Amino acid sequence: MRHVLLDADGVLQRRPGGWESAFEEWLGVRAPDFLEEMFEAEKPAIRGERDAVEVLAEVLDSHGVAAQPELVFESVWHRIEAVPDSLDLVRRLRAAGLGVHLGTNQTLRRAAYMREELGYDDLFDVSCYSAELGLAKPDPAYFRRAAELIGAQPGEVLFVDDTGPNVDGARAAGMPAVHWHLRDGHALLEKLLAEHGVVPTAS
Repeated sequence: MRHVLLDADGVLQRRPGGWESAFEEWLGVRAPDFLEEMFEAEKPAIRGERDAVEVLAEVLDSHGVAAQPELVFESVWHRIEAVPDSLDLVRRLRAAGLGVHLGTNQTLRRAAYMREELGYDDLFDVSCYSAELGLAKPDPAYFRRAAELIGAQPGEVLFVDDTGPNVDGARAAGMPAVHWHLRDGHALLEKLLAEHGVVPTAS
């Protein structure tokens, strides 16, 4: 195993307070239903086919919310907290001689924010944002394209994601994969990585 491909939300970063609480200001108890609808509606934007704020405006309007979509988008999708232990692991994996890459479903707007404001281009060797690839997880084609960009065979890349279907999609493409979420703790992640022969340098 020569490379590690890491998901972003739930593995590298989190949204403080969670997604549902982010919309309670505008939707109250309707926030869970809104969020479910929003995640479904934004799928074309995740593939780079639509603008994320335009999609958000449509869903807000369908729920009778008059807030400015740009403001809502920035206050929700740009509120990201990179987890220090995850960042440290990335650096230790790179120090061990591994290629470390980002594999995430993101709209073009959020991808740009992560690149420019969070400095992820400097952190990762290759970044595979779904909207830039025109492919999204869990489609196995996403993982095959990611391997091409990395310059490796799928079997040489270990993928880590917090969502089961994404893990299944990677495996269907021939890419070994680990199912892990931040709440599981980094000690478990390092154990799972070691089972695939991936060992970062010591802290």
